[in-house]
Amino acid sequence: MSKKSSSGGLVYSTEFGRACPECREPLDQCRCKEAQAPAGDGIVRVSRESKGRGGKVVTLVSGVPLAGAELKTLAKELKQKCGVGGALKDGIIEIQGDQRDLLAGELTKRGFTVKKAGG
Repeated sequence: MSKKSSSGGLVYSTEFGRACPECREPLDQCRCKEAQAPAGDGIVRVSRESKGRGGKVVTLVSGVPLAGAELKTLAKELKQKCGVGGALKDGIIEIQGDQRDLLAGELTKRGFTVKKAGG
């Protein structure tokens, strides 16, 4: 016997118990919520931006082919290397200040293909 949710997806099956509404797999085998590395061209872009930040400059690192905890760890290590603060937002690492040269060198040492982008 199966129950259907109001959106029409399978919620429970007597065969395997609770099911994920998106992929309809058993909850213990669901892969919907796993972080996946973004599909890109394999080039890490390091750019500088100040728009919408009250004149403060930040360095943006985008296109890093890592996901989840690996990306978070890389962001932390880059902030420590520069000795400044920063954030990780939507897969883009933000580092305070103009740190393009230092970050490009560090990312190249780590085996990434790096391009400086923007002003």
